Amino acid sequence: MPPKNITKHIAVAGNIGSGKTTLTALLAKQFKWQPHFEDVDHNPYLVDFYEDMPRWSFNLQIYFLNNRIKNLIEIRGGKETVIQDRTIYEDAYIFAPNLFDMGLMTKRDFENYTSFFQNLKTLIQPPDLLIYLRASIPALVDQIQKRGREYEENIRLDYLKRLNGFYNKWIDNYKDGPLLIIDVDNCNFADKEEDLAIVVGKIDAQLNGLFSKK
Repeated sequence: MPPKNITKHIAVAGNIGSGKTTLTALLAKQFKWQPHFEDVDHNPYLVDFYEDMPRWSFNLQIYFLNNRIKNLIEIRGGKETVIQDRTIYEDAYIFAPNLFDMGLMTKRDFENYTSFFQNLKTLIQPPDLLIYLRASIPALVDQIQKRGREYEENIRLDYLKRLNGFYNKWIDNYKDGPLLIIDVDNCNFADKEEDLAIVVGKIDAQLNGLFSKK
């Protein structure tokens, strides 16, 4: 394992319902990392957004962007290894463009948001390891239904499909750092210890290879 005095940032990315929060918690426990979870319960815009996306899309994305920057400042300024549930890149490369393409964010707001993000991007470092949870639409829908969050009941199927398309495009072109892709459809890390062990082994190999060069 890498020396403990090295500050590391592990990020977990994936579509709605892919298992980001579950895997973040499991890996934090396994590796003794400090978890950073996305706070959906105290988001002042989320319920309004799902009820009226055009009205609240820009507000929601700015709220996410602000929180994500705050988290990154805390992560890079600390001494512990941190594993983060969702990344700042997903807001900029998946959710905001998708909202714009669907006509749920105005051109003016999208250009303002994109310009703001590009300026912020020059000030932040990418994660030392990005873990992407790739999942099919049926797998995502099944997980969303299982967890039963009221505000997610109105998520449209075409919305999930479009997000998956943006995720695939982003990951296919991701060059910012080491990347580990987990196929959620064939890896039930939440319920099967042997599947979680496989994921842990892959992460161990990535980190040893990554930090042994330093």
